[in-house]
Amino acid sequence: MITKDQLKKDLEKLGIEPSDTLLIHSSMKAIGPVEGGADTVLDLLMDYFRDEGLLVFPTISYDKVNAAQPVFDVRETPSCVGILPQLFRQRPGVIRSLHPTHSLAAFGRDAAEFTAGHEKALTPAPVGSPWWKLLERNGKILFIGTGISCNTFLHGVDEWLKLPNMRRTEPQYLQVVDYDGHVHSVPQYRHANGRNAFYGSCEARFDAAGAIVRGKFGQADCHVLDCRKIAAELGLALPECKK
Repeated sequence: MITKDQLKKDLEKLGIEPSDTLLIHSSMKAIGPVEGGADTVLDLLMDYFRDEGLLVFPTISYDKVNAAQPVFDVRETPSCVGILPQLFRQRPGVIRSLHPTHSLAAFGRDAAEFTAGHEKALTPAPVGSPWWKLLERNGKILFIGTGISCNTFLHGVDEWLKLPNMRRTEPQYLQVVDYDGHVHSVPQYRHANGRNAFYGSCEARFDAAGAIVRGKFGQADCHVLDCRKIAAELGLALPECKK
């Protein structure tokens, strides 16, 4: 069985510091048999970043919130990206951003500031959103047992580069129910084109830019991507780093 101490050593070998801002895409199954299961993984991660860093999981719900089912409840609407984000968003001290389709949940230093204002976004990942703040915080993305092609941060880069035909021209009128039960009307111009195959094809470019570290977390093959380096490699003018 894989222990909590072994997983901590794996994080350290990947070059991840307790002071980092880290977004995680994950496959619990790929990690292997962990003593205590998914809760042990989350205990380890939250303990690691608790004092100095920021731990972030995508808690995306784009498959559940749409014109036919237009209400997102930050407390109730499940995530569609695996068991770890789903359990993480329900833990004490975790704050989920108020976006109907592309929310993130954060724990640690500045979690409230990081997630704030996402309900004001007209698209999934505009400038100023938590996805953008990953750039400002010199963030990293850890892919645990998943390839880099399913990478919502890079959808954000596409938005910031203002690539053509990347979002729908007509809004969906959605609603967000916040932690206090207040309802916010949130028109959304949703993404129109996925570029996952393109993102996957960029791995060699990111390697050449020194933007990827590889290693293991449990039994899972992992990639750690540097947000600022991969955004710059795709042609984005970087904002000032605030961390």
